[in-house]
Amino acid sequence: MPGVKELKVRMASVRNTQKITNAMYLIASAKMRKAREDLSRTRPYFNAVQAEIKRIFRTDERVENRYFYPPQGEKKLDGPVGCLVVTADKGLAGAYNQNVIKAAHELSVELNGAAEFFVVGEYGRQHCLRHEIPIRRSFLYTAQNPTLHRAREIANVLLEAYDSGSLKKIFIIYTDLGKGLDAQVRVTRLLPFHRAQFSSAGAAKEEHAPFEFLPSVGEVLDNIIPSYLTGYIYSALVDSFCCEQNARMTAMDAANRNAQKILDELQMRYNHVRQGAITQEITEISAGAQAQRDREGHK
Repeated sequence: MPGVKELKVRMASVRNTQKITNAMYLIASAKMRKAREDLSRTRPYFNAVQAEIKRIFRTDERVENRYFYPPQGEKKLDGPVGCLVVTADKGLAGAYNQNVIKAAHELSVELNGAAEFFVVGEYGRQHCLRHEIPIRRSFLYTAQNPTLHRAREIANVLLEAYDSGSLKKIFIIYTDLGKGLDAQVRVTRLLPFHRAQFSSAGAAKEEHAPFEFLPSVGEVLDNIIPSYLTGYIYSALVDSFCCEQNARMTAMDAANRNAQKILDELQMRYNHVRQGAITQEITEISAGAQAQRDREGHK
């Protein structure tokens, strides 16, 4: 059994680790709160953009556009498929990164390995490098600071690949933070859109005022879609970032509880060893005093 000194050193080490995990918990909490506030300030604009797209489809349900499936329904699109994978830059976030990687692998298997990956986050980049998974484009800026400017850059790259015909479909894999802080990995098709995403939501609402689209409905959609796609990607980046921080908070909270449990066990062992040492000292003193009395009695 270790002595008093060894136990005191071990307890001090655990307390120092607990301070670090507690600080990481507080930092993750502050980052998540700030990111959600930034998203709430920008979301109304993109909700308005989505509403305008719905209005266009309520006005003309048969409108044709390259960013949407035709009115008769989805048709099979053969060709390369792009996949935007959003991971974190760091670990210590529970199964957050592993769940995203697992979903990306399942999508790749479903597409018979035809997916071309666009990666956000150092964890995803390193995973692809270790497993020799080709990456079409790696966005090298950090995933720790999602901004609207970076979301617009990603949207422009994806739109360029889609408009050129080098990609027929584009998916995004990210982690969505629900209202109850219940994180869930989502695999969502970015392009092409299905018109039901916009027309069905407002089908019951009729437009009575006439609308005139200049120069045409198609060109209006061509100008709106990049903004809508930017908003969707920005929302996905922020949601993923919030999920990462929430997962890190959960992991650090568990680490704090485990550290406290270890400290309690070490404190009990420390008290036991210390009490044993005190008892031994008292016994030795008593034995020495008794021996001294015995020697004095024989004189």
